[in-house]
Amino acid sequence: MPDDTSLLCPRCKVPLKDVRTSGGIFYGCDVCGGRAVTIELLRKRFTPESINPLSLHAMRGEGRVSVPCPSCRQPMIGVALSARAEINVDVCQHCHFIWFDAHEVDTLVPRQPEPVAPELPQKAREMLAIAEVERLSKQAEGPDLDSAAPEESWKQIAALLGMPVEFDAPEEQRRPRATWLLSAAIICASLIAFSNLREIVQRFGLIPAEATRLGGLTLVTSFFLHAGIIHLAGNMYFLLAFGRAVENFLRPLRYLALIALAAFIGDLAHIALDPRSQTPCMGASGGIAGVITFYALNFPRMRLAFWGFVWRHWIRLPAW
Repeated sequence: MPDDTSLLCPRCKVPLKDVRTSGGIFYGCDVCGGRAVTIELLRKRFTPESINPLSLHAMRGEGRVSVPCPSCRQPMIGVALSARAEINVDVCQHCHFIWFDAHEVDTLVPRQPEPVAPELPQKAREMLAIAEVERLSKQAEGPDLDSAAPEESWKQIAALLGMPVEFDAPEEQRRPRATWLLSAAIICASLIAFSNLREIVQRFGLIPAEATRLGGLTLVTSFFLHAGIIHLAGNMYFLLAFGRAVENFLRPLRYLALIALAAFIGDLAHIALDPRSQTPCMGASGGIAGVITFYALNFPRMRLAFWGFVWRHWIRLPAW
């Protein structure tokens, strides 16, 4: 009996097996020959011309509801490989898995192999083989402990400061303009407030005992104020790090509505904890907590990396 964490074949309902290739891992069914592949692996193995139409159809939701996703069990949509293709493949809009029935993947155009380099001397080949064995040995220890660092230098810096970073994040379909604009507005408002923070916070911060003052406007204005540079920098990092994927998934309007609702619920919870408090509350933490929660629930298999100061290794954990 498969457990809830197994990847299941949407046709046969049996657990899928990991298949490792030089470009990455896909998950195959021994019964029907189908396979579940991530969009990232497809981009590595096949030409953009054969993959982009598939991504475009899925992004627009142009397809019919089909079989459940092998990972999250949500219904996938059947979309055409291209405008001329007679083959439909099943795409999950939640976790970016694509299901190919047997031989459907053969219709994609593979990337041309890079020119073959001159053959290395025997000694060099032996050294490379030893290095590969060591790499595979470390990889066999498990996906949660890996010495490989993220390619982006800014992620390495953020991790050294104790922040989580996305590992092998999917390519963004569109620029996260709403996240950028919201971050810019918060930064500008907070920097202006720093010039006379005490007075501005007393006037525009959320005071639980006076929650309805200014017609309830402080529920909004307190969102844009922060207690200091560290408070501001921490919130902006999490908003920019996790907000991009959530905005790409929800689209800007629903994304901003999620932040507003989460911030409002956070304010109500703060008021309910001590309704007589005269201490001002400020910050975008409530809205950002909603973004992080949505990210964890909708991208449970996305890997987050941390730098383990004790083990001196990169530690990867699922977002959920």
